[in-house]
Parts: sequence; structure tokens; C-alpha cells
Amino acid sequence: MAKEAHQKGKLLRLRQLLLEQSDEDHPIRTTELIQALAGWNIPAERKSIYDDMDTLRQLGMDVQYRRGRQGGWFVGERSFQLAELKLLVDAVQSSRFITPNKSRALIRKLESLTSIHQARQLQRQVYVTGRAKSGNESVYYSIDTIHAALSAGKAVSFRYFEYNVKKERVFRRDGKRYAVSPYALMWDNENYYLVGYDHQKRELRHYRVDRMDGLNLTCIPLEGQEVRLDMASYAQRHFGMFRGQEGTIKLRCATQLVGVVLDRFGQDVILVPDGEEHFTVTVEAVVSPQFMGWIFGLGEQVELLSPTWAVEEYRALLDKLAKHYSRT
Repeated sequence: MAKEAHQKGKLLRLRQLLLEQSDEDHPIRTTELIQALAGWNIPAERKSIYDDMDTLRQLGMDVQYRRGRQGGWFVGERSFQLAELKLLVDAVQSSRFITPNKSRALIRKLESLTSIHQARQLQRQVYVTGRAKSGNESVYYSIDTIHAALSAGKAVSFRYFEYNVKKERVFRRDGKRYAVSPYALMWDNENYYLVGYDHQKRELRHYRVDRMDGLNLTCIPLEGQEVRLDMASYAQRHFGMFRGQEGTIKLRCATQLVGVVLDRFGQDVILVPDGEEHFTVTVEAVVSPQFMGWIFGLGEQVELLSPTWAVEEYRALLDKLAKHYSRT
């Protein structure tokens, strides 16, 4: 019985050693494996190691052996390649909604998916201009709760807040809880948003997840299911997820802005040549301050042609800004 227990432990320990200590550039010799097993009071012989490696292969582990002075045993194909883990680490480090503490914890878990040698290459720092990490640790768990609500087909409840100049939370609706039927989670401009049907306002709205407090999954059935939502179209129309009047917008742009327009509105928009140096494009958009700021930032290379109410709104904003700065 003791021998059988040793054999079971032996396979598990060999698997652990291979996953943690080996990779293609750092194979482990048979003698090193025998010595490591002895440290756990597990006896092993050279022939039995070969038999154990065959067993691990039969169980689906990609155990490789290289002959020669620098040879030995190592794990070939893993669930994640090193390049994939680097990509995930970069995404975690650069994501604004993940707090520094949670980032470190997640990266440690990612490091465990490769050898200790390759894990050192994952200890990297990604610097993103203007990026500030969130201090709201609950975001991580709020996202999980929203996914649970989407799967269960139930509404969620939360309080929603903004910050004042003292960096204090100021709750909307006098601190009363929102009831929202979730449609989807959306990632936009480095923030997570819940898109859903607001039970009080009786309309489709979106909310930043990091501005939610006390998010709970409820037993309230979904409402607003008659509202049809195309998430890709919704994301394109709402610049920075700001609210405003929606309309069919026509723009005249310089040809060098083709890439900018396609990045913003997608590859399906129709670009109509207008002379040799310009083109026009018609899109559905929400005319919000963010949308006007996007047009302003492109300067003389873009012109808002229609509808009339949007043009007048944009001119009024420019006049207001001009008067403001003329007084300073």
C-alpha cells in the first residue's frame, strides 16, 4: 500500500517538476529528477523515470526528451505559449479598471502557467501615456456579478456615483438604488460599461461599472426586452459613451482621414469621393460634447454638413468657446 502511494505521488511530483522547472531551453536531466524525488522521500530509478514519462504522455502531457550534454526532459506544448502569456500580462498591466493589487495577483497566476525560467520574462512593465489605475477593487467582482445576471436573465441593483472636487463620492438620485435589466457589458475608452434597460427611466442607458456601488444580482425579472440592440452600432454611435441627441450625420473629410473615419465608424461605412482631396461619409451618431470634440480635434480636415440642428449646435458651441476665451 505504501509503495502504491509512493507511485501515485511520484507521477504528480514529476508532473510538477516538469511544469515548474523545465522548458525547451531548460531541460531537466534524469539524475536531477531522481534527486528531486528523493527530497520528497520518493525512490526512483532511471528506467522507472522513462516508464513514468510514457505514462504522462498517455495522460496528454507533451513530455519531450533531448539527447546530448545539454539534454534532458522538458514540457513541449503548453496550454499557453510564452508569447500569449506576455500578451495577457501586458493587457492586465495596462487595463485601467484593474487595481494595482489585483494586477499583481493576476500576473502571479499567469506566471504559474509557464516554467520559473520563462516566468521571469513576464515580469515586465507596460507604460501607457495618461493611464491611471483604478482604485475601486470592487470592479473586478462587479463584472462577474453582471455576467451572472446576464446568464440568469435577472436584473441588477446598484447605487451610482460621481466624484466632486474633493474626490468624494456623490450619489445620483439621492443615493436611491438603480434597477437595470442588463443587455451587455461593453469595453470603451478603457472603461467597462453596463448597457441595460433602466426600470425607472424606462429607456436604454449605459453605466460605468467602476462608478457602481453595492452591485447585487436580484430576483427581479427582466424588463424592456422589446428593445432591440445592436451592440456594435451602439458603440459606434456613442462617442466615449456620452449621451446626446442621435441623428444621421454627414461629414466632409480630407482624404488623409480615411483611416481615422474607418477606425471610428467601422469598415462598413460608405466613403463617397468629393473631388480629389475630400470624401463624404454618412453615419449614425449621438451628437454629444465628445462627438463635437472629436470633430474639433480634426480641425479644418473635417466639416459637419448635416443635419441642420447638429451644425447649429456645433456653431453655438464654438461661439461660446470663442467668447469665453476672448474674456480671459
